Amino acid sequence: MKRIAVMTSGGDAPGMNAAVRAVARAGLDRDVEVYGIRQAYQGLLAGDMALLSSREVSGILQRGGTVLQTARNEEFKTPQGQRKGKRRLNENGIEGVIVIGGDGSLRGALALHNMGVPAVGIPASIDNDIWGTDTSIGVDTALNTILDAVDRLRDTATSHNRAFVVEVMGRDCGYLAVMAGILGGAEIVVTPENGVTMNEIAVSLEDAYIRGKTHAIAVLAEGAPYQGPELAHYLEQKHIGFEIRLTILGHTQRGGSPTAFDRLLATRMGVYAVDLLLAGETGMMVARVGREQVPVPLAESTAKTRLITPEYFNLARILSR
Repeated sequence: MKRIAVMTSGGDAPGMNAAVRAVARAGLDRDVEVYGIRQAYQGLLAGDMALLSSREVSGILQRGGTVLQTARNEEFKTPQGQRKGKRRLNENGIEGVIVIGGDGSLRGALALHNMGVPAVGIPASIDNDIWGTDTSIGVDTALNTILDAVDRLRDTATSHNRAFVVEVMGRDCGYLAVMAGILGGAEIVVTPENGVTMNEIAVSLEDAYIRGKTHAIAVLAEGAPYQGPELAHYLEQKHIGFEIRLTILGHTQRGGSPTAFDRLLATRMGVYAVDLLLAGETGMMVARVGREQVPVPLAESTAKTRLITPEYFNLARILSR
């Protein structure tokens, strides 16, 4: 194998650039040309790819987002689109592909593998919902961004005797919310998994007020049964003692320079992905299990969703007192 390609797909995650850099330089070390596919599967179908030299990936290790950019694409989900993608790879002499991204992106890598294109996936999703790996690229950075915001909000909440509802990302998985609740000292956490009602939140925050607390924090995952504005309005009507304020962190959680942990994780995963591809280990995802990188079949990792450890919900409950 003398020419491979790499793409970043789906939602961006801090550390993607570090992974691209690692793939490019690992390829150079093994006398393999590495091409970058711009704008994910959309760029693949358009044949938008260029050689990544050592200079091309210099200075991107610390940058958030993705220099290759990313885009959603419906056409590649069809058999016709997949055949077109394979043709574009053949036209450019690409012998293998590394896909960096979340569940949908990894499904695309599996589709390429099933069509006979050697493909390896690298998990990058701030929700930490990809099955088979302990953690994904971007999770640590996003969580630290949330914690920084929660710490700052607590300062102003204490000054004004307020309760803050903090809405964080997590459409289908509440990992960021529950971890932010534990590590940020929230009074209550709401995720798509735990089914907490708005009344239970009101009772929890009112209890904090009665016990003499000068602030309270409720962390809400965006995939909860109700959204931040609805919850904040409900709490205001309940007159729980605290003034209510809402902060929706939104896409700030995706941005920013990756932490040291994410840089190292992305680097190790990128190099290992090249090793797997060159060894003929196609149809695999690079997973972190314990302290090691191991291959997990893409067919398995895309067939399941990583669930939150039940212990974390109990920790959040215990520590909220």
